[in-house]
Formats: sequence, C-alpha cells, structure tokens
Amino acid sequence: MTVYLDELFLLNFVVDYLLLLSAGRLAGEVLCRSRLALGALLGAAYAAAVFLPGGGFLLHPLCKLCSAVLMVLLGYGGSRRLLRVSLTFFVVSAAFGGGIFALQTLGNQSLTMKNGVLASAMDLRLILLSAAGCYALLTLLFRRAARHSAPRELVPAVLRLDGRKVVLTALIDTGNTLTDPATGHPVMVAEGEKIAPLFPPGRAPTAEELRAPAALLERLDREGWRGRCRLLPYQAVGVECGMLLTLRLDGARVGTEDCGRLLLALSPTRLTDGGGYCALIGT
Repeated sequence: MTVYLDELFLLNFVVDYLLLLSAGRLAGEVLCRSRLALGALLGAAYAAAVFLPGGGFLLHPLCKLCSAVLMVLLGYGGSRRLLRVSLTFFVVSAAFGGGIFALQTLGNQSLTMKNGVLASAMDLRLILLSAAGCYALLTLLFRRAARHSAPRELVPAVLRLDGRKVVLTALIDTGNTLTDPATGHPVMVAEGEKIAPLFPPGRAPTAEELRAPAALLERLDREGWRGRCRLLPYQAVGVECGMLLTLRLDGARVGTEDCGRLLLALSPTRLTDGGGYCALIGT
C-alpha cells in the first residue's frame, strides 16, 4: 500500500486527538483543547517521521512509549490526575488498536496498522468519517465508566455589567450543582478579586468584605446596587451552610454559549491551586 505523508499525518492527528479527548472525558479530567491539539500534533509528527529516511529507529518500543507519554504530558501535564488519565489513554489506545487488528483479521485493509502506525488507503473524507466513527464507538463502549467521572473543560468566559466587562478562564464542571433557586439555572462562581473590573474604580469588594457577604450586601445597596445583588446559600466540603454574594450580570458568554443575565457568585477564596481557571460553572 502506498503511504502519502500528508494523509497519514492528518489521519493520525485526528485519531490521536480523539483518543486524548476520550481519555480525558473518561478520567473526568479538565479539557484544554489547544493542549490536546499539541499532543495530537506530536503523535502525528511521530507517525509521519517513521516513514521518513532514517526513521526506522523510531519503531523501537521505547520510542513508541516515549511518544505516547509525551502526548499525554502535552495534553494533561500538571494535572493531579495525570496517572489516571495516562492509564486511561493507554487503555483506550489499546482498545482502538484491537479494533483495527480485528478489521485486518476480517480482511478489511482500508484502515491498517503499518509499522505500528495507523494508515489508510481511503480518501480524505472517508478518513475523517472513520475517525469520527471511532470516537463515537469508544465513547459508547466506555460510557458506563464515564458516568463515574465528571467531564470538565476550560473555556473563556466574557462577563458584562453596566458597560464594563471582564474575561475569565472558567471551568465547566458537571459536578458543580450550584443553581439559582428562582430559575434553576446554573450559577457561575468566580474569585472575587478577579471580577474587580466589573465595578466602578474603588468600589470593588475586598477579600475581607467577601468573607462577610451580609455586610457587603448592605454596603452595595447603599451605593445604588439594590436589586442587582443578593445572598445565595451554598454547601461545600467543610461548609454545612454558607452564603455567597451574587450579582445579576447584564450578559455573559461562556465558551460559545450565550448565557444571558447569568447569576455570578463571588468567592472570597481561590478556586484552584494552579488549575488554570478562576471561575467555574455547571452545565
């Protein structure tokens, strides 16, 4: 079978991306799609390099293992669940490779493993459709396992209030169940110090004020914010019944979704230790 490097690169990029994405979703890991793309680029570059002159040494098992480990590190490096997502990635990859081997055993040569690298004799459209089908199949096969993990994803969030706006990195987490009692819609929680640009100069709440939300609510009511701010009860680990100050925004966009007049709760503490986000919201 003739191997075309451009098609081989694209095929392996798409499949590696979907394998990394599947592993992250099954492990309940934070998904940063740009990092997943970098990991997939590395995998695709390795697959193409195997067929270049002098690339035969890359077929050594240690080279294959190093390539896979680097892909996971690019996609999920720094995560507290790195070991879990790494093992999940290898399991998903093994399942995918087993499926390709089964196809070859049945005599289907349209999608094969050549020199340990995924190759195809199909045209580009069929390649992309096959990759999408593989992702759907992997998701279906491991759906039960995924139910025990909450998929999470980092997205930009643009918040607007009285003509001012702030852009934050938000974590979409299905494990976050904080909702507006009046509407049942999800409530975004953000670190109080990060939303200072939404307030007039010198009016942003301090960390000390956020720890006493009732007094802060009185202060904001006196300054003309009555009706826009209120207190929201919440429960968390170590907090049986707490209160957060909330703001009704004029508009919010989370990722590609327009969330309208979202309710924003202000946290007096940081939401993560180096997790790369300063706000979180459920689905």
